[in-house]
Amino acid sequence: MDLNTAVQVSASGLRAQSLRMRVIAENLANQDSVSSQAGGDPYRRRVATFRAEVDRATGATQVKVSRVDTDKSAFQRVYQPGSPAADAQGYVFTPNVNSLVESADMKAAQRSYEANLNAIDAAKSLTMRTIDLLK
Repeated sequence: MDLNTAVQVSASGLRAQSLRMRVIAENLANQDSVSSQAGGDPYRRRVATFRAEVDRATGATQVKVSRVDTDKSAFQRVYQPGSPAADAQGYVFTPNVNSLVESADMKAAQRSYEANLNAIDAAKSLTMRTIDLLK
């Protein structure tokens, strides 16, 4: 694998992790949102999934976003009879977003992003050393 291909593979990882971090940030931003109508469903957590895809031009396996799915886990019910989003029994459905899970996912995405940046820096350093040797 040449250095240009290595950079392309790492760049695909950067794009994938960047999207993952945006989805996590959206989940965290909406963790306290409820439905605008009584008894309705609140925000549903989203999760990015990836797939490996072979680039026919380079033969390298790159990371691509497969899709962004919604988490089908159950909503929590909180008793808030005065809320406009409360159902007939006074319960409000809250999003299925857990800030601890989102924080752990964000940390993992950040580490993957950093690893891809380090791989790009290493490829850049190898290119510069090769140029220095050719002088």
